[in-house]
Amino acid sequence: MNLKANSYKLRQDILDIVYHAKGGHIGGDMSVIDTLNVLYNKQMNVTPENFHDPDHDRFILSKGHTVEALYAVLCQKGFFPREDLKTVSQYLSKYIGHPNNKVNGIEMNSGSLGHGLSVAIGMALAGKMDKRDYRVYVVMGDGELAEGSVWEGAMAGGHYKLDNLCAVIDRNRLQISGTTEYVMNQESQEERWATFGWHVISIDGNDVDALDRAFDEAKATKGKPTLIVANTTKGCGVSFMENKAAWHHKVPTPEEYEQGMAELKAKEAAANE
Repeated sequence: MNLKANSYKLRQDILDIVYHAKGGHIGGDMSVIDTLNVLYNKQMNVTPENFHDPDHDRFILSKGHTVEALYAVLCQKGFFPREDLKTVSQYLSKYIGHPNNKVNGIEMNSGSLGHGLSVAIGMALAGKMDKRDYRVYVVMGDGELAEGSVWEGAMAGGHYKLDNLCAVIDRNRLQISGTTEYVMNQESQEERWATFGWHVISIDGNDVDALDRAFDEAKATKGKPTLIVANTTKGCGVSFMENKAAWHHKVPTPEEYEQGMAELKAKEAAANE
């Protein structure tokens, strides 16, 4: 699979989901989709067929408000039929605005920020205790890092030397009320996590090749968990959304939908050349 081209294909699905659902956290969807693309299509051992096997890799989207990105990837992997995407955020649909474990492929309900890392640590600890080979992945937002429970998890992950655990920060530097640095100073995440005993990798989080290498490095790291700081662009891929806090949660107009779709299709085509 051409992962770079696929990221733009998945962004088209995200745009379509949010536009027709008339709601969604599209800016963060666009920044995090490269991470999900690489995990599900290259790195993780998880499929619709093995999802209930105890040895499958676990994934938690702690920044659950970007569930549209997760829906797009899970649908592409065959966890549910494509027509289900038309029901996102519709009355009585199980495809709600945050991860819901009634949806095939989703491990846990999330979206109440600050919980995902602690649950992932529990899963990783259980894997060690049961002598299982699965790995656990969790994606957090940088705005989420203001939650104190994240740092309790950071301490525990380092303390238990959970080398079967890999956490990712979608570091797009914007949240609903402005820049992360304005709301709560974030620098330096690299130094903070290293202090808690994590192996830290800092990369361009919208570069699928850099992500792939980072996940390989995480797998090869023994004796400590890995934290990947994925430096991303909010709204990545659509020119008028990029680095705009207003696109944290916003529905495109018909004109914006057409423009965004045209840009993403052109970028997918260029990546396939």
